[in-house]
Amino acid sequence: MFQTARIAAAGKPELYAALAQQAEHLLAGERDRVANAANFAALVWQHLPAINWCGFYFFDGRELVVGPFQGKPACIRIALGRGVCGTAAATRTTQVVADVDAFPGHIACDGDSRSEIVVPLLHADGRLFGVWDVDSPERARFDADDQAGMQRLCAVFMASLG
Repeated sequence: MFQTARIAAAGKPELYAALAQQAEHLLAGERDRVANAANFAALVWQHLPAINWCGFYFFDGRELVVGPFQGKPACIRIALGRGVCGTAAATRTTQVVADVDAFPGHIACDGDSRSEIVVPLLHADGRLFGVWDVDSPERARFDADDQAGMQRLCAVFMASLG
């Protein structure tokens, strides 16, 4: 049985390194995307400060559909190119949004969210798998360290699926 360890990190790079290591151990040997996504979201929720939602949207071939998450109930379906998640999926680039109210077409699933980071999840051949989405009630919560850390965490998640 895996148990998360308390993380005492001096800064964001150390926090994300420790989270990535715990995620590798937590997901080791399991290939089910729902099981791994659920545990991954719970791990991040437990350790990342100043967030109010984190979770997955899986691509079903036409649109993004909500997957395992932590936080308030979420939007169920998001079209490619719509909102922060749809933009990350369509462009296949990480979106770091300091002020969601200033993002054209932002979808307000949780009115308490003020900033957001969304990482596209891609198969090895470049096909879209989905997105990893994290929201914060603080404006400008996410920066370059968060982007690098989230991308590293997402690489661990995708590697766990084989």
